[in-house]
Amino acid sequence: MSTPASPVSHAAASVRRATLFGLVAVLCWSSTVGLIRSVSEALGALGGAAMLYSVSAALLFAVQGVPRVAQLRSVSKVYLVGCGLLFVLYEICLSVAIGLAQDRAQSMELGMINYLWPSLTIVLAVLCRQQGARWWLWPGVALCIWGLVWVLSGDGAGSNLPWWQELLAHMRSNPLAYALAFAAAALWPVYSVLSRIHGGGFNGVGLFVLLTAVVLWVQWLAVDTVPLRWSWGVGLEVLAIGASTAIGYSCWEHGIQRGNLAVMAAGSYFAPVLSALWASLWLSVQPGWPFWQGVLLVTVGSLVCWGATRVR
Repeated sequence: MSTPASPVSHAAASVRRATLFGLVAVLCWSSTVGLIRSVSEALGALGGAAMLYSVSAALLFAVQGVPRVAQLRSVSKVYLVGCGLLFVLYEICLSVAIGLAQDRAQSMELGMINYLWPSLTIVLAVLCRQQGARWWLWPGVALCIWGLVWVLSGDGAGSNLPWWQELLAHMRSNPLAYALAFAAAALWPVYSVLSRIHGGGFNGVGLFVLLTAVVLWVQWLAVDTVPLRWSWGVGLEVLAIGASTAIGYSCWEHGIQRGNLAVMAAGSYFAPVLSALWASLWLSVQPGWPFWQGVLLVTVGSLVCWGATRVR
């Protein structure tokens, strides 16, 4: 005769399922950089981003439904307004930064800046007393930063400049794009931690994605003169990244509110490698060895950060 499962085991199973959903998001996001760049080459930085978030919002509402007014009234205003604003700013910063890249190789560099967010998420969670950590968290963060420096320093072929001058030269070549990418890396950890604290189990990603699309269309109508060059290939890419974005953010929102944030962050540490491999294949770009060394350093540093948060 089997014994009924205890409430504790049910709760643990629920946490595991939510964590698994969060890890699915990491796989979806790994294709983001390559697809965003490809779409932006045809539709422009603002037009491409506006189109892909419009498709994502439509798919999210089709699956999740439109939230009722009564639901929205019961949700924390900090979550709806504060987290919504952070989400919109993050999405605009990341997508426009990649769209503004001077070439495909630079778009991969900008995408790598974004992957500072896993380690920064843990740091912020520790500072907000949402997560405990041991002393080697900080060497892990240093490894991530050093890996990013290695990526941005370039191959240095034919140059006698020291690494820090190579780094500055890279950033001065496109300061707005690099500034937006760094802003995105800082915004997502803040969104993740605040969403966990104030979300209360409500998934507002559909609303946030819709608001992102509206803001981008307003910007496009106001300042963008780049025509939208449509083709069957571009249309399929927009659908693919729209679906990937919708699935990824929906799963991540469920995971950060109900799952194990440390395990999800650990899984996201492999996103830099997956994203770089996918973008390299999709965009037909072959970065030099220093780029891949930097990617590995970011990944290893992130894993060290995760190890510092594990319970004995």
